[in-house]
Amino acid sequence: NKLMRSMDQGETWTAISNDLTGGGKKGDVPFGTLATISESPYQFGYLYTGSDDGKIYRTKDGGGSWTNIGEKLPQDLWVSRIIASQHAKDRVYLSLNGYRQDDFTPYIYVSENSGESWKSISSNLPLAAVNVIREDPNNENILYLGTDNGLYISLNRGESWDAFSTNFPNVPVHDLRIHKEERDLIVGTHGRSIYIADVAAISEMKKENLKDALSLSTEESIRFSPRWGNSYSKWRDPYQPTIDFTFYSAKAGKVSITIESTSGVVLQKIDMDAEKGFNTGEYDLTITSDAAQNLEKENKDTTSSKADNGLYYIPKGKYKMVLKLNGKTAEEKFEVK
Repeated sequence: NKLMRSMDQGETWTAISNDLTGGGKKGDVPFGTLATISESPYQFGYLYTGSDDGKIYRTKDGGGSWTNIGEKLPQDLWVSRIIASQHAKDRVYLSLNGYRQDDFTPYIYVSENSGESWKSISSNLPLAAVNVIREDPNNENILYLGTDNGLYISLNRGESWDAFSTNFPNVPVHDLRIHKEERDLIVGTHGRSIYIADVAAISEMKKENLKDALSLSTEESIRFSPRWGNSYSKWRDPYQPTIDFTFYSAKAGKVSITIESTSGVVLQKIDMDAEKGFNTGEYDLTITSDAAQNLEKENKDTTSSKADNGLYYIPKGKYKMVLKLNGKTAEEKFEVK
């Protein structure tokens, strides 16, 4: 019920607060403990705590003094997360969980003044207790949310929410982490293991472009292999390489994707249907026979021979993926090394 701090990697600990809970409650399942702690990356000792009996405190001086910042919020709920923002010094996110009282309202708040006032950002979320909220470390507009009925995402800092449901089970989500460099979302569920999603395309999304945007993201580079399309053994099927791509569309429609050389030679074409929101697909790194000949004419050092499976594969070089949908165009560069 007190916040402890170690300045020597856990060898010794010191209490830097008094009781930051409501004093504890007895029963079959007693409670009254600190459940969540967060320190602002902007300032040492700028800390927030939340308890499982609804108390929320803040200190700006490393525990020298504490302020109760939860008095104007719903009371006696489990503070499931409090998160100091990585994008603004005085911004803080908060989620409350009322499952103990059979209250499944999604309680989510943001404060821009370190908890002096709060704004609800639960918006259009369905009834479900909230377990965790995280912000994207590379994009302040992107929020991820874990509830008792699944995973949700907001592209506009809580103005609206969408289910993050493709290839993901409808199960309670208890924790979320975002790997800043790899731009992966790691999801911890209740009883259904751990999931990882590549959220690079989401992270690059700009809030002002949501209404009519078309964005595309793919791997920046892939290493060429002579194994592509070849087996080297009668006991093995030919190796089939792929690279993934992700794109966002504000509207559903028919998508045309072309793989082109830097000079504009069309190497391959992919047609697919797009849904509103984020879509994913694969490019198998093949090119047409005509494209192989054109590349050789364009660059005498480039050769493309037919593989064992009868297909031609993209040689080393720099290329671009061009996507067209609903009259809009997006492109992304990649390299075969």
